[in-house]
Amino acid sequence: MTSKLTRILLAASLSLALPSVWAGDKNKKKDPDAIGDRDVGKGINMYSIEKEIAMGKQYAMEIERQAKIVDDPTIAEYINRVGQNLVRNSDCKVPVTIKVIDTDEPNAMALPGGFFFVNTGLITLAENESEVAGVMGHEIAHIAARHGTKQATRGQIVNLATIPLIFMGGWTGYGIRQAVSVLIPVGFLAFSRAFESEADLLGLQYMYKAGYDPNGFVDFFERLESMEKRKPGTIGKVFRSHPPTGDRITTAQKNIAELLKEKPEYVITTSEFEDVKDRLLAVNNRRKVGATPEDANRPRLKKAPGGQSGPLDGDDAEKKPKEESDERPTLKRRN
Repeated sequence: MTSKLTRILLAASLSLALPSVWAGDKNKKKDPDAIGDRDVGKGINMYSIEKEIAMGKQYAMEIERQAKIVDDPTIAEYINRVGQNLVRNSDCKVPVTIKVIDTDEPNAMALPGGFFFVNTGLITLAENESEVAGVMGHEIAHIAARHGTKQATRGQIVNLATIPLIFMGGWTGYGIRQAVSVLIPVGFLAFSRAFESEADLLGLQYMYKAGYDPNGFVDFFERLESMEKRKPGTIGKVFRSHPPTGDRITTAQKNIAELLKEKPEYVITTSEFEDVKDRLLAVNNRRKVGATPEDANRPRLKKAPGGQSGPLDGDDAEKKPKEESDERPTLKRRN
């Protein structure tokens, strides 16, 4: 009996290496027109949705107690609005709570049950809104596909670790440890490559359906790859649980070409993104000036409207006129 049970559990754990074992589901996962009418979270899972939400809430509360959450209403509202637009165009079956963490790491993290954190470093590194949407879409895909509790189920089946360590590891682990200084064994940072690839695939579809240029996802990772080449180890360690950046770029380009029908127009960026990024950069500039007295008289260069660069004082930067309209400009596709 024991031998038979062992074989069953081993087979079940191995089957979890694939996002789905049904060919029909795999085909639907590649069809953006099926978003909302497919169950991407289906699979072997020992946790109910209710338990998943409760556990995710518990870890989210712990993060909020230790991390520095951005309470600036302009930044928080903007990121939440971008995220909720992606959620509406996703397969998520749970409400998603989105908050911003003040840390330079260019990352985002999603806990099981719909709790999602975006680092300010992601916003300041991105060149436009579509790049931010690409990373956020990837993390929303983790929530929609229930990767956290699937991974926890695998951990239970093969008796690898307790639930808290599994949840705090994986795709969220490194970001949480850096942002919150939570001690996590390195062994728990290895998240399933299959889940990461699936999140890339679904995330591209979510940003595409929301109206964004899916190439924004590629652009962001190309920038990360370039940074890694200039200074090896600075970016790679942040995404150590993900597939190599070069492979992700190639696969994403292939998925965009084969699965996403060409649109005449896409959202690339908005004036609100520029305002929020300028706001964060102004805060960072003031921090740097405050760090050393000799920096007090240094000019702080910021990107002025129209793409021109020039020195702007941090306080003046915040006084920059804001667009009256809340409409999201739709820009033609870049060549």
